Amino acid sequence: MTSDGRPTAVDETGEAPRARRAPARKAQARPIVLPETMTVQYLAEVLNQNPIDVIKQLMRNGIMAAMNQVIDYQVATLVTTPLGIRTSMAEAPTAAKGPVVEGADTEDSANLEVRPPVVTVLGHVDHGKTSLLDYIKSTRVADREVGGITQHIGAYQIEANGQPITFLDTPGHAAFTAIRARGARVTDIAVLVVAADDGLMPQTLEAINHAKAAEVPIVVAINKMDLPGADPERVKRQLSEQELLVEDWGGDVISCDVSAKTGDGIDNLLENLLLVAEIAELKADPAKSAQGTVVEAKLDRKRGTSATVLVQDGTLNVGDFIVAGNAYGRVKAMSNDQGKTVKNVLPGSPAEVLGFGSLPEAGDQFVVTDNEKDARGMAGDGDRSHGGRPGQTRALTLEEVVNQVDTDTVKELNLVVKADVQGSVEAVRGALERLVDEDAKVRVLHGGSGAVTESDILLASASEAIVISFSIGAEPSAERLADRMGVEIRHYEIIYQLIDDVEKALHGMLDPVYTEVIVGRAEVREIFEGRRGTQIAGCRVSEGRVIRNADVRVVRDGAVIEDSVISSLRHFRDEVNEMNAGTECGIILQGFNDYQEGDVLEVHRQERGRR
Repeated sequence: MTSDGRPTAVDETGEAPRARRAPARKAQARPIVLPETMTVQYLAEVLNQNPIDVIKQLMRNGIMAAMNQVIDYQVATLVTTPLGIRTSMAEAPTAAKGPVVEGADTEDSANLEVRPPVVTVLGHVDHGKTSLLDYIKSTRVADREVGGITQHIGAYQIEANGQPITFLDTPGHAAFTAIRARGARVTDIAVLVVAADDGLMPQTLEAINHAKAAEVPIVVAINKMDLPGADPERVKRQLSEQELLVEDWGGDVISCDVSAKTGDGIDNLLENLLLVAEIAELKADPAKSAQGTVVEAKLDRKRGTSATVLVQDGTLNVGDFIVAGNAYGRVKAMSNDQGKTVKNVLPGSPAEVLGFGSLPEAGDQFVVTDNEKDARGMAGDGDRSHGGRPGQTRALTLEEVVNQVDTDTVKELNLVVKADVQGSVEAVRGALERLVDEDAKVRVLHGGSGAVTESDILLASASEAIVISFSIGAEPSAERLADRMGVEIRHYEIIYQLIDDVEKALHGMLDPVYTEVIVGRAEVREIFEGRRGTQIAGCRVSEGRVIRNADVRVVRDGAVIEDSVISSLRHFRDEVNEMNAGTECGIILQGFNDYQEGDVLEVHRQERGRR
């Protein structure tokens, strides 16, 4: 009977059952895969936990994080470990690893084949970029454009001496600087088109800076040589002022005099492009799954989403599952630059792809997956884990550069300088470039007058630079883009404050300097035998302090005979931490017993100082 008079329940054996135990927790079959970075809210959703509880657990570990704040995998384990949840970190998607490194050790060298070079055509508006390609292709591309000006990136492939060359024709007008910046990042060679009668113009200088930031070889095409006012020597002189010294002047930059109207010099230009490509040894593995870059994308009411892609490695086939950024789908159809339907696209070749479920962004890298589930998961993980677009890099802030004293990853401080007038630009640029150290330096990627534009932000993002604005503001669209891409804009009105901040950042980039400081000295006056065969040096502290566990060297007749550590420091029979000058003490050194009267024990330490 129970205490309240009810009969006790019995089981089939006639015995009263034992107290019912709580059901055992089912063992976790496999670890939860977490991305390298994620928001706190995403972590809570994956773990099926209340976000408030996750935040509290982070606070217990001294980490203050909001719902939408991004944390890394190591921080996430501080939440999962107390909960008994096993986790593993997901491998970074291939699409987020950046462009293919030619000749990488991970490639099977037996499968590597020479691929066509990707050439980007850069230059000022109306200097003849599209006309140059027009002659090479023997088609009238410019006739199809509004006002004869290219309004989007076009990808074309031609043959020269039996070898294919892929061209990216980027707009030269200032309004399309963003597209020009994307073109420079996916190219192997940059062709800078300069009109012989016009010389270097503002957009030409920006094109040079974009090509330099992309670290690609530059071939100069001096166009419009058929005009009476053509002056190629003036162009070469202007190029030398931009640190582009042509071969005729003893430099290493190839320049070709051409005329897009008559065709003079075109064959020489193509031969030089093939020569530069041969020196670069551009190779890829066509047997791999494809990966590359989305050049442009558009939405057509009849055809759906179409994207112009550039295959950088592997082979893209119809039917492949493809993911680019947050967009994914299955390749339904492909066509080449001539509009012909193709079944596969080899490395170094462009194609228009139909099959994306949503619109990818130009500049997104794409990768082929095994199935639709993997593609959908990769697109979803990229969206949630980073709280933004996958693969998007964020430039450093000036404070972060200052705090990089413990790393050697940054040795060059990249800056984009904008000022109210050109005179101020030169003054600021000159002052900054004089801040030179043997181990670190300032590199001004671009300097110009006028407000900070989207072009400046894109250049800073591509090269992890900081935008310096002196006595001028930024366009609203540029500020929004900077906020989205994580680029810092620093505004200054006083040049001395600007120089001071940059100088601090430059010092922060340097490795710390350590100097040795003598803490104290003690002279051995008498030697005592200790336990277990150890010797105790009876010393008098002559200067400074002697500290237990400090580094010490034994000096005899002016020569150092031993470096050791003070393992025991005694005053009479008491163990003490330190003894000051004028006092007597007993010292035992770790691993050293060969004292002699008159030896000097120098206590020293390493102190870190600013360079």
